[in-house]
Amino acid sequence: MWKRNRPDGTRVERVPGYRQMMPYLMKNKNESHVYIKYTIDMENALAFLENPPGNLKGKVTLTMLLLRALALVFDEYPRMNRFISGRRLYQRDAIRFSFSAKKSFDQAAPLVVIKMDFDPKESMEDMVDRIIGRLSEGRSDKKSYTDKETNLVLMLPRIGIRFVIWLLRTLDYYNLLPLSFIKNDLFFASVFVANLGSVGLESGYHHAYEYGNVSHFLSLGRVQKMPVVRDDEVVARRVAEIKVTYDERTEDGFNGALGLDRLQEYLENPEKMI
Repeated sequence: MWKRNRPDGTRVERVPGYRQMMPYLMKNKNESHVYIKYTIDMENALAFLENPPGNLKGKVTLTMLLLRALALVFDEYPRMNRFISGRRLYQRDAIRFSFSAKKSFDQAAPLVVIKMDFDPKESMEDMVDRIIGRLSEGRSDKKSYTDKETNLVLMLPRIGIRFVIWLLRTLDYYNLLPLSFIKNDLFFASVFVANLGSVGLESGYHHAYEYGNVSHFLSLGRVQKMPVVRDDEVVARRVAEIKVTYDERTEDGFNGALGLDRLQEYLENPEKMI
């Protein structure tokens, strides 16, 4: 009954015994997560957004820069793109992000969550155009796959909803969920990204969804001026905080820290992402 590989990943065979034991010692995501905070100097990123190269003018946003940086980081540090399912470790078959956006800047407007695959070899311009296309679709009145799926389940009585969730979790545990379901579900992704700064909020440590196999939850806070040390002098710089919650069962903290250092480097030097 138990399939060795999954539609969205390949089982990682050669890992130390202690890492194989981790999913048994820490059965759930919320007892396995490590919390990391980075303060990013945003001066260069903001200057880049004000005067972007090529045909990016008027199109590229801070969220897009963050997604681009993440795609490059996951390409350079592929072990960050792992996940736990059925107490087994898997390498994800693609760099796949879910990210949220408001349907409009009205306070009462609902959130829309987009899920996309990212190719680090794709040009930034092509990536930006694809994101704009998906955002336009998500912000339209057209119901998404997730909306249709959720509305259908909510027609059931409470015991029926509980059964459906139990069934999905069980099929996922045994690697029996079909790719057609996984590829559309927002909670089967490399990272779940929330740019809280886009609505003027501070970053926060995102809670972990036990459902699905997202291993990293990342939130970006609003840009604000803060005192920082530059050349032994305290100066005011525009900065933003990134807070990351990641599942330590998938990879050790050292490799994860290297990847996040690289993320900071990209965001502070966006010309490296072209």
